Amino acid sequence: MAAQERGPVGNTRSVPLSMLWFVLTLGIYGLVWVYRTHEEIKRYSGNGLGGVLGLVVWMVASIVSIFVLPSEIRYLYEDLDGGAPGSAPVRGLTGLWNLIPIAGGIVWFVKVQGALNRYWESKGAAPA
Repeated sequence: MAAQERGPVGNTRSVPLSMLWFVLTLGIYGLVWVYRTHEEIKRYSGNGLGGVLGLVVWMVASIVSIFVLPSEIRYLYEDLDGGAPGSAPVRGLTGLWNLIPIAGGIVWFVKVQGALNRYWESKGAAPA
């Protein structure tokens, strides 16, 4: 079986700087982050919502997106790279962190962006 063709590796992002941009732009950076993150995963793996649909889902039903994005990252670790089931640092259930007001959202973001950073770095991206 031929190896799957993959697209360009995504960008790593500094977790503290991303959180600062979110606060300074009154949440607008969050929309940029969602678009870019979904788009990079889709371009690299050929799987996932992609930037536009990911952004629409985020704006219309954030409650869905907080589960979808970690699930797409799990796909990168386990299905695309052949990792053992349960080996991904995040999965759909990571979205449950958002049940804890404010602090849960911060934990969710740190876990999701941290997992993405580690994945992209393992594929040759420069550290954040």
